[in-house]
Amino acid sequence: MDILPRGDVRISPSLLSADFAHFAEGAGLCVHGGADWLHFDVMDGQFVPNLTFGAELVRALRPLFPTTPFDVHLMVERPYDYVENFAAAGADLITVHAEAAPHLQRTLAAIRACGRRSGVALNPATPPSLLNYVLDDLDLVLVMTVNPGFGGQKFLPAAGDKVGDLARFREQEGASFLISVDGGVDDRTAPGLVRDGADVLVAGSFIFHAEDGPANGISNLRAAASGT
Repeated sequence: MDILPRGDVRISPSLLSADFAHFAEGAGLCVHGGADWLHFDVMDGQFVPNLTFGAELVRALRPLFPTTPFDVHLMVERPYDYVENFAAAGADLITVHAEAAPHLQRTLAAIRACGRRSGVALNPATPPSLLNYVLDDLDLVLVMTVNPGFGGQKFLPAAGDKVGDLARFREQEGASFLISVDGGVDDRTAPGLVRDGADVLVAGSFIFHAEDGPANGISNLRAAASGT
């Protein structure tokens, strides 16, 4: 499936905010409620102070949602070591943290060698300038607007400013990578992020804790993103 063409904003619900006892049900409510992608926050308890799930969850959900792009965000040390396993499990896009990948270009190239799309995540304090040497291997940049590790955190406006910087950089370089935003995304922050150039909105708490369920959260977020 081709997940890259720019166009309408994509909504990628983060399963980190789902009921861990009912992952399939939560994912289904999102997919049938209008989600474009599903976002998997993979944490190893080392790179971030939390431990979530691994490739087996991706593998278990893949047959249930065969046409939904799986957006896997690796918050792990040594992400290169995880690439083949997550690709085989059914990930469509694999995003790694620049801060955790000493050989970033090699890691991105490995993702593409598996036939998957590649992404780089930037923590709030990480400058976008390090992307200069990996542009040829890059499909998406994930801007973290909270410090990674836990859901439900408050949006950091200074980190959000990075979206506009990346959009200008993308235009100057003639690049085509998507800009995704993760952390504190809701109906208040979404309009500004989209105006600044965001293509993908990752949201967990706002969607899963929405009144009347995830479908309502997705609808409200999409309306906010489109300015309606």
